[in-house]
Amino acid sequence: MKGFFSIFKESAKEFTKLRSLVVTAMFVALSMVIESQAIDLHYAKLNFAFLAIAVIGMLFGPCMGLVAGLACDIVGYLAHPDGAFLPAYVLVAGLQGLIYGICLYQKMNQHSIQFVNNSTGKGLDITLYLRAIVARLLDVIVINLLINTKLNLHYGFIPQEAYGAAIVARIAKNVIELAMDLPLLFVLLPVALLAYQRVFQKKTAAAV
Repeated sequence: MKGFFSIFKESAKEFTKLRSLVVTAMFVALSMVIESQAIDLHYAKLNFAFLAIAVIGMLFGPCMGLVAGLACDIVGYLAHPDGAFLPAYVLVAGLQGLIYGICLYQKMNQHSIQFVNNSTGKGLDITLYLRAIVARLLDVIVINLLINTKLNLHYGFIPQEAYGAAIVARIAKNVIELAMDLPLLFVLLPVALLAYQRVFQKKTAAAV
C-alpha cells in the first residue's frame, strides 16, 4: 500500500518540472485535436483522444494524468461550447487520466513480466503491454459503459425508453473499438516512452 501511494508523491513532483508541464500541454492540445475529429455514432462517439492522455499518464503519473484529463474537458468546452457545461463529465475526464496514470506510470516499482521464446531462450518484457490492457479495460468498463452511460441517461441524452438499445450499441461499439485501441497503445506507448527518455537523457548528458 505504501508503494501505491508513493506513485502519487512521485507524480506530484512532475508539476515542479518545466519539461513535464510543456510535454503535458502538448499532449493535451493533441488530445483536443483528436477529439474534434471524433465520429458521432448517435449514442456514442468513436475517437482516440484517450491515447494522448494515456501517454501523459505513462510519463508523468496519476496526478498529472488527472489534471490533464480535467484540462482537456474544460479547455475543449471553452474552445467549442456545445450545450450546457456539465461538471460531472469534467470529473469523469479527470478519472480517465487518473486510471492511466495509476496503471502506466513509468516510475512505478514493478516486477518485470517476461515472455520467453522456448526455441531461442530470449525473453520479451511484456509488462507495459499487460498494464496497457488493464488500463484500457478499466477505462472502457468503468468510464465508458458504466459512468458515462448513467450520466447520459441522467441528463436525458439517452431516452429512458431507448436505454436497452443504447447499452447494446455502446457495448458493441466499445468491443469493436477495443480491438483497434489495444494495438495502437502497444505501438504508441513504447515509442513515446523511448523517445521521451532519449531526448531528455541526451539533454541531461549535454548539460553535464
